[in-house]
Amino acid sequence: MLIYKILRASEWSALQARGETAGAPIDIADGYVHFSTAEQARETAAKHFAGEDGLHLLAYDPGTLGDAIRWEPSRGGQLFPHLYAPLRYDQIVWERALPLGPDGHQFPDDLA
Repeated sequence: MLIYKILRASEWSALQARGETAGAPIDIADGYVHFSTAEQARETAAKHFAGEDGLHLLAYDPGTLGDAIRWEPSRGGQLFPHLYAPLRYDQIVWERALPLGPDGHQFPDDLA
């Protein structure tokens, strides 16, 4: 199972340049990096990134994140993965563009 992080173009560039980041402004404010499961990612994009183009979808294996990953209740009581450590470039499984289409963000076909 993989978990997913959506980043804006500037956030993605910063992660590539520095090798790690504390995340987006909401991550920094909350004190952890917000992730979504495959089932949650589309709703996350619609709720927090509506109308934004130039996004990037990053996949991570939660098993490689150790004790820093915690599953905590959030939207609607669902358990969401939260990372209590910097988001690291070298832990990305894959990255893909998340373009904005006429009906919202266009997720990869192979995302469950």
